[in-house]
Amino acid sequence: MASRIGAAVHAHRTAAGMSLSELARRADVAKSGLSQLESGRGNPGVETVWALATALGVPFSALIDPTEPEETLVRAGEGEATRADAATYAAVVLSHSPAGVRRDLYRIDAEPSPARVSDPHAGGTVEHVVVVTGRARVGRTEDPVELGAGDYLRYPGDVPHLFEALEPGTSAVLVSQQV
Repeated sequence: MASRIGAAVHAHRTAAGMSLSELARRADVAKSGLSQLESGRGNPGVETVWALATALGVPFSALIDPTEPEETLVRAGEGEATRADAATYAAVVLSHSPAGVRRDLYRIDAEPSPARVSDPHAGGTVEHVVVVTGRARVGRTEDPVELGAGDYLRYPGDVPHLFEALEPGTSAVLVSQQV
C-alpha cells in the first residue's frame, strides 16, 4: 500500500505543478518524510494521508485506492485498512469518488482509545456517519454527539472533528462529500 500511496501523491503533486517543498509545507509534514513516501519507502498514518489529500485538493481515497471496477465486493473484515497514529481507529475505503463525483465511502473500525481528531478537510466537505455497532462520540470537536447503533449524524468536515469509540467493537459507515 505504501508504494501505491507514494505513487499517487507524486502523480497528484506533479499534476498540480507543486514542488515537494511546497506540498510538505502545505501538509505540515517533513520534506524528508514526503520524499521517502513518494519513493515507496514510507508508511504514513491516516493523519498524514488526510493532510496530503487536503493540501493537494483531492479526496483521501485518491491517494490510497486505485480506480475501482464497475462491481466491487468488500466483505466484513476485508479491505486494506489505513490506521490512525494516535487512536485505535482504522478506515477502509469501500468506494472512492469516480470522475466528476466528490464523495468517498468508508468503513470505520474503532476501539475505545483517545479520540481520532481530524484536521479540517477541503472547504465544503460534509461528513455523514452511521454507527453500525457499538457507540461513538462523533462530530465537530467543540460539540461532538454520542451515537449508538443505527444513529446517523451529518456534520461539517471542513472544521476540526473527531470520532471516538466508546465501546469495544465499534464500527460505522462514513461518507465524506465535497460540495
